Amino acid sequence: MKVPSSLFLEGHVAPFSVFLLKGTPNVKMNPVLCLCKAIQTSSYEISNGSYHPTVQQIKEKNTMEKPSRKIESVGAFQKLPIVMSSIDILGSALRKARKVSPTKGIANIAKREKNKGAKQLDALMKEIAVPLRMYVENFPNKTYLHPYERSLIELTLGDGYYEKVLREVDGLRKRVVSVGKEHASLCAKSSSKREAEERLNEGLKKIEEIFARERKVVDDLLDIAKTLRAMPVINLETPTLCLVGAPNVGKSSLVHVLSTGKPEVCNYPFTTRGILMGHIILNFQKFQVTDTPGLLRRHDDDRNNLEKLTLAVLSHLPTAVLYVHDLSGECGTSPSDQFSIYKELRERFTGHLWLDVVSKSDLLKTSPVVYATDEPHPSQHELEKYSKSGPEGAINVSVKTHEGLHELKQRVHELLNLQMAKIKDINNNQE
Repeated sequence: MKVPSSLFLEGHVAPFSVFLLKGTPNVKMNPVLCLCKAIQTSSYEISNGSYHPTVQQIKEKNTMEKPSRKIESVGAFQKLPIVMSSIDILGSALRKARKVSPTKGIANIAKREKNKGAKQLDALMKEIAVPLRMYVENFPNKTYLHPYERSLIELTLGDGYYEKVLREVDGLRKRVVSVGKEHASLCAKSSSKREAEERLNEGLKKIEEIFARERKVVDDLLDIAKTLRAMPVINLETPTLCLVGAPNVGKSSLVHVLSTGKPEVCNYPFTTRGILMGHIILNFQKFQVTDTPGLLRRHDDDRNNLEKLTLAVLSHLPTAVLYVHDLSGECGTSPSDQFSIYKELRERFTGHLWLDVVSKSDLLKTSPVVYATDEPHPSQHELEKYSKSGPEGAINVSVKTHEGLHELKQRVHELLNLQMAKIKDINNNQE
């Protein structure tokens, strides 16, 4: 006999006794089993003799099942979808739509033409809308990008441009879908073969016009994908050496000497127009090295996007810093300004491992270079000392005469090994 589960809760349970359930003759119930049932139903509600989770439990379960969205590691730009040009999307869609044939078995000519027209319009709409939807869904949400890559988007493309293009692509998709459905419906309601053909041609023309009028946003998205995919990829687990300094102090020349990077080396400011990546192989160990645009002495609000790229690297990536000073008078930035920039960055990025280098040592003179633009410095004695030999402990190097390069490579190797140990400690603490 099947006993309603609600009856298990009635009556008094005497310890170690067998009892009859109320209203159910000859049905005996073990008290231990009854106790288990009571425990089971304590967090469930009984409805029509069955157990159902309470509303509160359902909410708690749903809350637990929703994983929190984590910020992605670097490398999102290499996962971007391949974007077709607007001409290719439209051409491919038109070719595929024209190949669509009516459903088999329709004997009536008018009905067959209506069916074919509606299917071709629907096919054209989908062949355009589906790729656009895929682009919008697979381009990453900037909010969940690594802060470094988020900065690259803002500084390379312009603040808000990335989101604007994605919104416009999605808007174009919606308009194509709306017009396609409207004209496919009109074609399906045609009363004759001739009307169906007219509706088909009208719909094809309308969809093509809308896409052609707004297709520039698709090409803009294609350019964005190319730009972002070409960005250098930095492995956060590999120690990275970041060369920093004023413009034209010789950072790119040192990258050329130290690594596999091939930066443009010219004698004018802001030769480095972006973040350049290379690799250093020392004692069979592979490290990363990045060349950054030069920094000028000015407030952050007045900096150009190239300078902000440098600050983004220092702010968001676990790098060791190789700071390059040029006291020869060739770089165009006075020792006073270089000293101010240097002190500001040292105070700002205290958590970074640091190595100072005075470049172009073959051009240094016994007396410091004096600039007409030099202004009185609060710490004149410290500035004079800096102008003669750079910061304390700095290595004098010359790419031209190879002076100090051997020592530089040794010190860089030591610095990167320390950076490796630092990365491991951070990872162990996070675990």
